Amino acid sequence: MPAPVSLLCLPCAGGSATMYLRWKRLVPAWLRIVPVELPGRGARLDEPCEAAFDTLVARLCDELQAELAGPHALFGHSMGGLLAHGIARRQRHLIRRLPEALFVSASPAPACRDPGRFAGRHDDAWLESDLRRQGGTPEEVLADAELRRLTLNVLRADYGVCESFSHRPQDPPLEVPLHAFGGRDDEIGAQRLTPWRDETLGPFALHWFDGGHFFIRQHEALVLDIVARTLSAGPASTAPEPVAA
Repeated sequence: MPAPVSLLCLPCAGGSATMYLRWKRLVPAWLRIVPVELPGRGARLDEPCEAAFDTLVARLCDELQAELAGPHALFGHSMGGLLAHGIARRQRHLIRRLPEALFVSASPAPACRDPGRFAGRHDDAWLESDLRRQGGTPEEVLADAELRRLTLNVLRADYGVCESFSHRPQDPPLEVPLHAFGGRDDEIGAQRLTPWRDETLGPFALHWFDGGHFFIRQHEALVLDIVARTLSAGPASTAPEPVAA
């Protein structure tokens, strides 16, 4: 059996740790799923959302210090991918343990972020339209006035975090295996995912799946198989061959 590894899972904008709870039943015993809850939602609903990317990353590194000190990997979907990358970079800056691997899903590479993408975040109608376009929010959430209000407020704050991100091309790449996942029907295409290869000196693979921005819901078993195979092979291994689903 491979050595135990914790997989810290960062949610998408507007999302919470619950998006990863199912994964606990779908992975081998040696792989421990750790859904990360961000301030302002779920079990941390009574806390204010963070407003700035760097502040949130620093806070998460402090809060997760015990998990990050042991064998771990980072997974993030959409905004969560950017946060996972930010955590790995901060860990390196603090001369702390790096992840065994970094997995980013439906998340443009740092060099390909578009801050103008979030210019409409202060308008509820724009936010709701954006949610519907991406297809990740149940209709019953948007139909309930209170749930809609909570969802849009969290999404607004998270888009502010994304907007505040500043790419630092002068920072050297990481030295960890990096896997990027993309949906063939997602607006985040190859031109914005392939540059993830520039963020690491380690093995890199880009995997494609049928579906839109939330393709991981339909292909979670295959995504987790890639994660498990990567981590079971050990830190010196090369990345598995890219997978097309």
